Amino acid sequence: MNKPIDFQIIHENGKPRFAVVPIEQFEELVAFADASPTVPNAVVRKVFDEGLSPVRAWREHLGLTQAEVADRLGVAQATFAQQESASANLRATSVKKIATAMGLVASQLDF
Repeated sequence: MNKPIDFQIIHENGKPRFAVVPIEQFEELVAFADASPTVPNAVVRKVFDEGLSPVRAWREHLGLTQAEVADRLGVAQATFAQQESASANLRATSVKKIATAMGLVASQLDF
């Protein structure tokens, strides 16, 4: 996405309120965003600076408790606690289930 975006700013009460783009460019932006899930710097810092697992770093970043995520997964809180430990060696299927439970995609947990 290296080409300029044609946009129009709509003001309300003298302040910018909306940005309008041609539908073709909007669809390209949405497709690009969907294809490129990101990881916030705060999550990356928790993993590399604090030594947390990506699962725990994301859970804390999202403000979820272990019990909430465990409930979404249909497992006991103690089971999920083991899955989010830094020493856990999760299978790809488990990573995908945990990501989905937290509203993420698996690649956001695999870095």
